[in-house]
Amino acid sequence: MILSMTGYANTSSDFVAGSLSLELRAVNHRYLDIQLRMPEELRVFEGSLRELIAAQLQRGKVECRINYAARDVSGGTTLNRELLLQLANWNNEVQSAMPDACALSVADVLRWNGILQTPTADMDELRNTLTGLMQMALKEFSASRAREGEKLKDFLLLRLEKLEALRIGVMPHVPAAIAAYEARLIQRLRDAMQHTEDDRIRQEITLFASKIDVDEELSRLASHLTEMHRILKQGGAVGKRLDFLMQELNREANTLGSKSVDADVSRSAMEMKILIEQMREQIQNLE
Repeated sequence: MILSMTGYANTSSDFVAGSLSLELRAVNHRYLDIQLRMPEELRVFEGSLRELIAAQLQRGKVECRINYAARDVSGGTTLNRELLLQLANWNNEVQSAMPDACALSVADVLRWNGILQTPTADMDELRNTLTGLMQMALKEFSASRAREGEKLKDFLLLRLEKLEALRIGVMPHVPAAIAAYEARLIQRLRDAMQHTEDDRIRQEITLFASKIDVDEELSRLASHLTEMHRILKQGGAVGKRLDFLMQELNREANTLGSKSVDADVSRSAMEMKILIEQMREQIQNLE
């Protein structure tokens, strides 16, 4: 399966302690870059979340946003009864020893550290819920990347067909160009010299033919196109290999254009370069 580096997924869940929402989005990147944006109380889970993401992705700039809204499950903030009784005992003891001492006021008690208790979510419940959300989001995210990857694969295969058609179309032009050059050269030499040696003519034609010979370039083009078909059929993480092949294809197309002495061949070389550039741009999005 061919996978795109771009993708999107989001999921959410309500549970006893509150609600969680998770959003994943990614764009192309040379390496795997994971950015997690989450409340501080969830930072303890960052390492395990990164491991889940890295287990499924190899390249791409991934941004994960997590929002957490805690729910008051016990009717609001409550008094720490145990501490309250302890304060009352301390207050009585102090006043017994020091009758003139002021008793603790309500404000004093409420300001006491730990006297007010706010319900907090169970960490195991948070971990399990968050892990489940990440797994669901990654499943949706992978499906999104696979759909985009198939579209890119079809795009590339279509342009491979066009490149192959252009390559085949160039092949008969080279012998025709040599034959036309031969006719012109013979006529020019015969006009210039009454006794032109056939060996001299053959040498000139051979030299010209070697300069415009593109058999090697056409053969390498065919080899690269075949390799691209193989890689696309094989699937997996193909982005870097295809990007390298784009460089090789572009090199052969450039050489083909520089050797061309035929307008149709030059036009074909230019069309090849346009197709290669279109492919290269889209390959940047493949994992």
